[in-house]
Amino acid sequence: MRRNTPPPMNGPRYNEFIQSPKVRVIDENGENLGVMFTREAMEQAADVGLDLVEVSPNANPPVAKFLDVGKYKYEAQKKANAARKTQKTQEIKEIKMRPNIDDHDYDTKMRNVHKFIGEGDKVKVTLRFRGRELSHGELGMALLQRVAEDCAEDAKVESYPRMEGRQMLMVLSPK
Repeated sequence: MRRNTPPPMNGPRYNEFIQSPKVRVIDENGENLGVMFTREAMEQAADVGLDLVEVSPNANPPVAKFLDVGKYKYEAQKKANAARKTQKTQEIKEIKMRPNIDDHDYDTKMRNVHKFIGEGDKVKVTLRFRGRELSHGELGMALLQRVAEDCAEDAKVESYPRMEGRQMLMVLSPK
């Protein structure tokens, strides 16, 4: 039994740091021993050479298991690291166009949009106006509507087309 150890700052409560008077106990083999007093459960865990670790503190009564605390924390840390490694961060890729884009150029840009959406990234479609093109905003709006329709099966419009200065922006995200 441990004495004069500081309370656990992170991770589960164990042994004398368990505050509940009664706990539901699960032994080292995974068998349910039922509800018993925390002190009695700690003594049984010490007899086996393990710690009493609170695995589900929000249950009523809390669930505690006979485990080795150091090993339990290590396993939890490894699991968290593995989850962090497989997690994909979503990036925003940008596709720039002009209102009077040619068909082949449009197809090339759309291939890139589909590739980015397929990789799980968001796509910001920027339409840049120059000179007198700015007075024909409806052409830009029609082009962005066409982009949204062409991407409808694998992407949804996250932010609808809006003007920002000489640019019209729209953001697409994967479904």
